[in-house]
Amino acid sequence: MSTLHVLSHSPFGDDRLTSCLRLIGSADALLLSGDAVYALQTGTAPFTALQNRQINVFALAEDAQARAIEVPDWAEAIDYPAFVELSIHHDKVNSWL
Repeated sequence: MSTLHVLSHSPFGDDRLTSCLRLIGSADALLLSGDAVYALQTGTAPFTALQNRQINVFALAEDAQARAIEVPDWAEAIDYPAFVELSIHHDKVNSWL
């Protein structure tokens, strides 16, 4: 069973990303939205943590663009229709509120 993990809070304000990375499985995916896209800032601890994991990482393109964050090659920028498709593709969706 696979889970889509959705993060929307900045990785610099709390430990949601760290907790998520401890629980995420190889069949799961991670979607960064809102301020969570700051995890994709090159040279930061969250960037390194995500880059070193072999998981599927997605970022809402609109949110990355609004924050002037470039989505790296190992992650995929998606739009809202693709977010819906990801939600349907996975058995569960876990929003880290």
